[in-house]
Amino acid sequence: MQHLPLLAAAGLLAGAMNAIAGGGSFVTFPVLVFVGLPPVIANASSTVAVFPGTMASTWAYRGELAGIGDVRLGWMLPVSVAGGFCGALLLLFTPPHLFDLVIPWLLLLATLTFACGARVGVALRRAVRIGPATLLVIQFLLSLYGGYFGGAVGLMMLATWGLLTASINVKAMGPARTLLVSAANGAAVVLFIASGVVRWPETIVLLVGAVAGGYGGARLARRLPPALVRAGVLLLTATITAVFFRRAF
Repeated sequence: MQHLPLLAAAGLLAGAMNAIAGGGSFVTFPVLVFVGLPPVIANASSTVAVFPGTMASTWAYRGELAGIGDVRLGWMLPVSVAGGFCGALLLLFTPPHLFDLVIPWLLLLATLTFACGARVGVALRRAVRIGPATLLVIQFLLSLYGGYFGGAVGLMMLATWGLLTASINVKAMGPARTLLVSAANGAAVVLFIASGVVRWPETIVLLVGAVAGGYGGARLARRLPPALVRAGVLLLTATITAVFFRRAF
């Protein structure tokens, strides 16, 4: 009971972050570890907790959904579901001590990709033309990562799409990101619940907060400058990454 206010506040913030630019698991996962959950259970519980929030954001964005580059969402959705399921299955077979060591590096990868993706994308598009089939393969791998860890998968999607398309506007790609993150997480959620690895008391508190934050954040995102959104998310993700490196090493 003493952790309820902290969990509720974390859920609100995570839901809003996921709606605006992604990275909500940078909040929910550390909070669940802080209140005493083992990392694998904390990760599964975090994924379940933020899932309804991303669904709420998707509903709020429903009139603005569009494909990524030349690839329609009708192709991206099943690829994302398959990747999310495979990633969740991989997590359930990962030894807890190994997962502890991998966490900081996954966080660092996500943060660096989001921070540098736009500039790298400009250089890449000058030299290489990447077609729809490659985008679908990369989307599967991103969704696999999302099902396995979940932390900052929305950020990584935005960053990678920035490498593959001419548009790197965070706000413009937000609706598609929320839908595809929901698809990947939805497959993982089903597997986590069926496997009994979710800690429900903490998850439910986070979940309620994330739904409220997700719907409100989607509306707020339309009014915020993309540069401000990007700077805020990068600051938070870099801080959380540093904390987990210190915890692991």
